[in-house]
Amino acid sequence: MEILGGPLFAVAGAGESHGPAITTIVFGCPPGLRLTRAEIQAHLDRRRPGSNKHGTPRREQDKVVLLSGLYSEDHDTLLAGGDIVTQVDGAESRTTGYAEGYTTGEPIAALVLSTSQRSDDYRQFAGEQGEVRPGHTDLVKYAKSQGYVDVRGGGRSSYRSTISDVVGGSIARAYLRRYFGAAIFSSICQVGPLAATNSLAEHFEGWLATHPRAPIPQDELEQVQARLEDAEIHSLDADFAQAAGQLIKETRIAGDSLGAAVEVVAVNVPALLGEPLYHSLKVRLMGTLGGLHAVQSCEIGAGRAVVARRGSENNDPIRSHGYQRNSHGGLIGGITTGMPIVCRVGFKPTSTIVLPQRSIRKNYEEIDFLLKKGRHDPCVGVRAGVTLESRLAIELMNALLMHQAQHVAPEHFALFDHARSHIAP
Repeated sequence: MEILGGPLFAVAGAGESHGPAITTIVFGCPPGLRLTRAEIQAHLDRRRPGSNKHGTPRREQDKVVLLSGLYSEDHDTLLAGGDIVTQVDGAESRTTGYAEGYTTGEPIAALVLSTSQRSDDYRQFAGEQGEVRPGHTDLVKYAKSQGYVDVRGGGRSSYRSTISDVVGGSIARAYLRRYFGAAIFSSICQVGPLAATNSLAEHFEGWLATHPRAPIPQDELEQVQARLEDAEIHSLDADFAQAAGQLIKETRIAGDSLGAAVEVVAVNVPALLGEPLYHSLKVRLMGTLGGLHAVQSCEIGAGRAVVARRGSENNDPIRSHGYQRNSHGGLIGGITTGMPIVCRVGFKPTSTIVLPQRSIRKNYEEIDFLLKKGRHDPCVGVRAGVTLESRLAIELMNALLMHQAQHVAPEHFALFDHARSHIAP
């Protein structure tokens, strides 16, 4: 069973790259959160194929339909989430999805149709004579499934399955924003050999150095988001983004691919989230971010740079109002400090390329592999940021609810007024 997050806030997804749809169920969102379809759609628009000229040429609208978990007494507003129509055995069924309302505490279900499949492009990989793409999951999934594997677009191993991550993460970040003003950003900080000089972590650490007692305000967060969106690729460093975009273009033309690194930063995060050992938030984040498709590394805070430091250099000074630096990336002993959570995630070059390579068929016959058809990202890191943000939000939301579970308020367990009078203060 695959569940993202959990046990209190969790996301379950189903659907393959070239299947009819991706379905998502989000468990554990507390009641009373005002939620709109439009805010989930805004994050999905960043993830969808075709959203960036440097990504895959596949085009999908990826319009989300919300099916459960919301309610509003204004039914016209609630039921303005788009028409849902099916035709099965000659019978047409029609209903509407939810547009906006308040979460009820029940599971939230979402549906995103897939409408741009080219399944014939993947006949090259079908059956025991199917060819194996080096670096891809073709061989291991074929063997694991005893041959009953969906080869179209990589099936469940496709990046398309991360639609569920983004749906669940959108709900989590809406909750974190409402109650704490928390915000999560990502910035591509390396493409191939090119590295950015402007860093999200350094930007926010500099801001906090001059405003040590204040949460980062909304106008500052909006300015950062605008800088990220205005760049050639999603990066705080516009000059780097321009050069990286050109390198991606040249690499695509050459038939090859590139790796990338993405910085992910959460700000205005409440302190004391996470556990000290087996369920430490550090363990959870390194697992959930490091487990994303094509990820080969995940660093927290200063990451591997701490290896060359002494303790006197690496320890973050503390004053009565808080931490003065953030080498630990907002986590000490797996528990949040209130400083920005900082992660850096490294992606391998896209496995599917058009250059000839040595490989095998699924029956282990050795071949010279040459890709016949397909549509692929030359650099998977270009579209990965919003998924990393979403996975971070899901883990923060779960840690928040786990922390809250340790603070029981007896008055919340009384159904009638007379029962409340008997509860000890």
